[in-house]
Amino acid sequence: MRLTRHTDNALRALIYLGIHTTDSPSRIADIARRMGMSEDHVAKVVARLAQLGYVETIRGRTGGVRLARDAEEINVGEVVRATEDNLTLVECFDPATNQCPIAPVCALAPALDEALSAFLAVLDRYTLADLTTKPRALAKLLVA
Repeated sequence: MRLTRHTDNALRALIYLGIHTTDSPSRIADIARRMGMSEDHVAKVVARLAQLGYVETIRGRTGGVRLARDAEEINVGEVVRATEDNLTLVECFDPATNQCPIAPVCALAPALDEALSAFLAVLDRYTLADLTTKPRALAKLLVA
C-alpha cells in the first residue's frame, strides 16, 4: 500500500505545525521550503486540513496557519482516512466497478481488507503528539 502525496504532505505539514506551536502562525512558504514540498501542494493540503478542522488559517500580513486542535487530539488514522481519496486496494473492493470474474469466491479480497484494517488500526493508536515527541531534533533538521 502506498499513501498519496496529498496524505504524505498533510501528515508532514501537521508534524511541522506540531513542533511550531508559538503564538505566531506558520507561513505556507516556510512549511514548503523546510519540508521539501511545493507551495502549491502545501496550499492545497492546508485548505483541506482547514476544511477538516485540523488547522486554522489566519488571513493578512501577519497571517498563516496553525493547529486548530491540540496535537493530542489529532489522530493519525483519522487524518489518513480523511485525506486519502481512495483506500480501495483492489478493484473488487468497489462493487460499482468490480469486473473480477472470481470475486464471488476469491479469498484475496478478504485478506487484503483485513490487512488494510490492521494498517489503519495501527495508525489509530497514534496522535500528532506521538509524532512530535522530539521537537528539538525535528526542528534542527528543518533549519532552512
